Order: sequence, then C-alpha cells, then structure tokens
Amino acid sequence: MEPLALIIDDEPDICQLLEITLRRMSINALSVQSIKEAKKLLATRTFDICLTDMRLGDGNGLDLVSFVQTHYPQMPIAVITAHGNMETAVKALKLGAFDCISKPVDLNQLRDIVSGALKLNANTHNDLQEQLIGQSAILQTLRQQIAKLARSQAPVYISGPSGCGKELVARIIHQSGSRQEGPFIPVNCGAIPQELMESEFFGFLKGSFTGAHFDKMGFFKAAHKGTLFLDEVADLPIAMQVKLLRAIQEKAIRPLGSNQEMAVDVRILCATHKNLHHLVQQNLFRQDLFYRLNVIELRVPSLQERKEDIPLLTTHILTKIAANSTQTPPTLDNEAIEILCDYNYPGNVRELENILERALTLSDGKHITLHDLHLPHQAQTIEQQTELGLDDYLISMERQVILDALEKAHGNKTAAAKLLGISFRTLRYRLKKIGLDSDAK
Repeated sequence: MEPLALIIDDEPDICQLLEITLRRMSINALSVQSIKEAKKLLATRTFDICLTDMRLGDGNGLDLVSFVQTHYPQMPIAVITAHGNMETAVKALKLGAFDCISKPVDLNQLRDIVSGALKLNANTHNDLQEQLIGQSAILQTLRQQIAKLARSQAPVYISGPSGCGKELVARIIHQSGSRQEGPFIPVNCGAIPQELMESEFFGFLKGSFTGAHFDKMGFFKAAHKGTLFLDEVADLPIAMQVKLLRAIQEKAIRPLGSNQEMAVDVRILCATHKNLHHLVQQNLFRQDLFYRLNVIELRVPSLQERKEDIPLLTTHILTKIAANSTQTPPTLDNEAIEILCDYNYPGNVRELENILERALTLSDGKHITLHDLHLPHQAQTIEQQTELGLDDYLISMERQVILDALEKAHGNKTAAAKLLGISFRTLRYRLKKIGLDSDAK
C-alpha cells in the first residue's frame, strides 16, 4: 500500500506543487486549507506524514504540531516556514516537529525530508535495553527521551559529566532514527589544532594550500545523509563557532580552495561536560550558535544518580571484557559488590569499566575480591570500618603501592618488581605477607 500524506496550506498552488512532488515519489496526498479540516481528516484517516504551512487562517502550524504530538505522536509532521524565520523553526522543532523547510520550497530538500520521515515507521525497533544497561527510574526516563528524539531531525545538546556515556546516547539516537543507514561521524572538537579546524570540518581541494596534495571531504561531507556528533563542542574557538553556525543555518559548506558552496544534509548532535549556559554568559561561546545547537537539551545522568544499576552494569562490563579475551566472566564476592555500589565514581561509567578491567587483570581470572578492586578510597574506608592500628594501616598503604606498580606493569610481577626497585623474590614475599596472590609471573 502506498503511503498517505496530509498537506495543510491555504495556497492552492503550494498544495498542487506538493501533491505532484509526492505522487512522483509514489505517495498519495490529501490537501486541506485549515487546521479545522486537518483535524477532521486525522480523526477518520491514518496518515504516514503531515506537511503543514506555518500561517493558516484559523491558527498556525505550531498549534497543529502540538495537537499531533498529543493525539498522533507516531505520525511525523514537518513544518513549512517563511524564509529565514529561524526562531519559528526552532519553536516547531522544540514542540516535536520532525523537520522544517523554508519557502520557497526546495523540492530536493522536501523529498529528503519526506523520505526520512517515512523511514521512521519502516525501521525495525532498536533495542535500547541492550545498549543502556540498567533499570533505574532515571535511566528509564532517558530511554523514553531518546526514543522521542530519534523521531526528529532537531539538533540535540547532550549534557552530562565526563564518562557518563554521552557518545553512546548520540549513537543510539542516530541508530534509532531515519538516518540509521547513513554515517555517524564523531568529532572531538578539543583534539583538533586550531589552524586545521576549517579544513577538517569543511574539507579542501587539491592545491588549495601548500601540502594539499589531494582532495579532502571534511567532517560535514563525510556525515552527509547521516549524523555529525560534535563532542566537547565548548572547546571550539570563537572564529570557528562563526563558521560552524553558518554551515548549520545554510546547510551548505565551502571547502578550502573552492568557489562554490556544497549542500550538505546533516543532523547535528553535540555534547560537552562543561556548562554551555555559563560559557555563553561569559562570552566564551556564541549565544546564536548555542541557540541553534541547543534546540533540545538531553541530560545524561551520572553513575552516582543511578547506583542501583551498578550490579547489572558490572555483570555486563565483565562479560564484555572476558569475551574480548575469550575467557569465562569472573564472579565477584559480596564485599566487592558492596564497595562498588558505595563508591562515588567521579569518572562515571568509564571509571567503572577501568576499575573492573584492572581488577580482572590483578585477580586470578576466575574470582574478583575486594582487594582486587583497588579503589582510590578503599584503604581509607577499610581503616574507618575496622579501626585499623598503625601496623595494619602501613600494610594497607604497602598494598596500595604494590598494586599501583602492578597496574603500571599490566599485572606482570617481574616488571612490577623493577618499578619498585626490589627483587622479584622480595616482591613475592611482600605479596604473600599482605595476602595477595603471587603465582603469576
């Protein structure tokens, strides 16, 4: 069965143009001239997509977007706005519009928007449960927000502390939406030298500068028909922020050495662990760019906020680590699980992964104990809980120093002994004295 589109516009010529364009795409269309008529049709027919003008006789497109989001949330709705009316477009996207297109309508852009919208209902369900591990209420809310954002083309600003999984969230939004067949291009803005930024983002032509021995497409071109994820976007210098804003607004780029602009179809997702709101107030980040990137803000919670997910996360991480080394996942004793759940994780999920990977290396490979974890506050916690005397305190400090050396030596005790400036035999004796396994070389 061919898809069915609903068109709302009070200009007959526009309706006819849209109908002809859609029919050439094998899409049937019905046109009405008011919101009242649109609501009547929506109550009696099932539509695959809706296209609405912004200015209508009995209201505006924003009213219809709100109505659709409340009563027909599974139907993508795109809004046709006046040329250059960015504020209205942003409002429509915030309300849940799939995308916006400005007048005069670019038919190629219209076809891309319609094709993308129709893919939403054709996509197979992407199981977020497999990628976002946990059952906490705050994580369930995050899953719901991601599912909603995946049905839009709106730029999203993903906020949250370092190590909480912002890039994973960006990937899931991409994989769950209409662009899943296109590329996902992650860019660490803080890792690009300032003098190379323009060529890295927009590309260059052969011969455009000394050393340009070949054409380079750049990040925007590489992400065409897909998603460009700008990580640590707060690290962009002001000069580059200006050029980025223009590329986003015009949906076009000009490679270095070229006299012509090149149209690009890219969805922008960005993230940073810094507070962009404060940076804007301090004039360190352009307000107009922030306004364009922060159409919708999605906050990813810290691990501290969802500690009940730690046991599930721990099992998942250890299974993944063990699979990479073709070994059976180790078990954890109750004390180890308890202290993992009590720890604050300033580095969030990334820190938990590092702790578990290190613990597996230091353990016997089958069972992880409390002492294998080697958490930064562990010696202090043990002292507080058991009221250690001086001798026990010194032993705990010795254990920490030895474990640090073992970590640097990747578990190799011969190498660790060299780092400590002692013989292998002495290290074995000290390991035995403080209760650590000393069988491995």
